[in-house]
Amino acid sequence: STGDDSDARFSAESECLGRFGCLSVRSAPSSRPLIASWFLLACSILKGNAMSDLNARFEAAVANSRMLSERPDNSTLLKLYALYKQATAGDVEGRRPGFTDMVGRAKYDAWAAIKGTAGDEAMNQYISLVESLQAA
Repeated sequence: STGDDSDARFSAESECLGRFGCLSVRSAPSSRPLIASWFLLACSILKGNAMSDLNARFEAAVANSRMLSERPDNSTLLKLYALYKQATAGDVEGRRPGFTDMVGRAKYDAWAAIKGTAGDEAMNQYISLVESLQAA
């Protein structure tokens, strides 16, 4: 029924609303649409700020990867390439390069190996990898 769906949605949304502490989650059913609208607006603002922070950290990691004291080995370079492409372009598309293009084929295979990874997860993995390379 429609009521059950909206109650389930409200229940899930109320978990996040509790973080804001300024509204009672157990409000009257008539105020639920208003609370839900407020919640969606607040979460979109917070998510936007979180994504901006992640993008800034990712861009800093990209810049830092170009200034490493030592060149990483080829497998690490391929991992960096794959994570960068997954974060910026999404899943690999197109045909795998032929056997005469060994570098292109290695890049394609590395990127294809992480197909399905979310962009923000790829960014976080890229950031962690660059940080570990800087610490080494």
